[in-house]
Amino acid sequence: MTASPSLPRAEFHAAAERFGTPLYVYDAAELDAALARVRAAFGEARVFYALKANPNLTLIARLRAAGVGFECVSAGEIARAEHVGAEGGSILVNGPAKSREEYEAGARLGATFIVDREEEARLLPPGSRALVRVNPALSVSTHDHLATGAAGSKFGVTPEQAPGVLRALREAGHTALGLHVHIGSAIRLATDFGAAFARLAGLRAHTGELEVLDVGGGWGLGADLPGIAREAREAAGAFGAEVWVEPGRYLVARAGTLLTRVVGTKRTGRNFLLTDAGMTELLRPMLYGAVHPLTPLWDGGAEETWDVAGPACESGDLLARDVTLPLPHPGDLLAVGDAGAYGAAMSGTYLTRPRPAEALWEGGEWRLIRRRETPQEVWAAEV
Repeated sequence: MTASPSLPRAEFHAAAERFGTPLYVYDAAELDAALARVRAAFGEARVFYALKANPNLTLIARLRAAGVGFECVSAGEIARAEHVGAEGGSILVNGPAKSREEYEAGARLGATFIVDREEEARLLPPGSRALVRVNPALSVSTHDHLATGAAGSKFGVTPEQAPGVLRALREAGHTALGLHVHIGSAIRLATDFGAAFARLAGLRAHTGELEVLDVGGGWGLGADLPGIAREAREAAGAFGAEVWVEPGRYLVARAGTLLTRVVGTKRTGRNFLLTDAGMTELLRPMLYGAVHPLTPLWDGGAEETWDVAGPACESGDLLARDVTLPLPHPGDLLAVGDAGAYGAAMSGTYLTRPRPAEALWEGGEWRLIRRRETPQEVWAAEV
């Protein structure tokens, strides 16, 4: 799949020359536009950015300045949220297996905890604020690894268990704000969300009115956001609750591009285009079978079908299969789109490959927001 990137080709070339490749680049205007789309669809709903999508401090500081809170699933993410000034009601602490460190850090900041299992009523620090995560046990239109609201998922409690967990929280002296439901990621259909919310409808008689219905995120990049918002408002209205949302990938994916240079080509029954980026820089194709738009930043040449392969000694190290591109040459620059989410965040140092730099396009210029690692930094903690 090919697509046109949001910035002029010359600016991508300038960034690659200045900072080297592989390189993550972000467009501040696209980040702002994505947040504006969310707010236009969901109105007064409170927005908490899912930090796991991309935790870069510059990007999250920008979101914090725009009034966005954060959903955190580790002590490290809580520390990042605190570092950019978040505290109290602007932090959610989520996760199915929270550590003591995470409970203590969240409590110190006055965060709201998303309770994922019945036992958490007695594990939360005294006087905590909490939401109960409900698993609606649905099959939805996404990859199995992304379906967090499926019956076999490790997340949440059953709808039948939820009222009891709310009561247990209150009996333990906590403030039970309401319910949380997040059915997965890369989901585009409003009907999938409507089906999930319908599973909660029968709980109203057992829970009474609630302050909050957190409907999570997981919206695909082409999702029917107004339709999803309508479903969320209707579901929240049944409980007299306000809506909270937790977009992650939706906010940052299209703002980010992975720039990689062509190393060479080979023809061995299949045509391989070899690049200096691969699974260590973008794991999603290997992990989820994700398809990212590719833009060749070179001119001309007859088009052929290529598999775009990274440098790792792994057969699965492919950025794309069967993509039509003009004939490439060593040094040509390729833009991998929709890489702002789970690109840098999931990048690793397998093969002692230092993680790439990150740069932000803002105000007509590039700014380095994370320098490239060195091999020495990769092994610095080893003793």
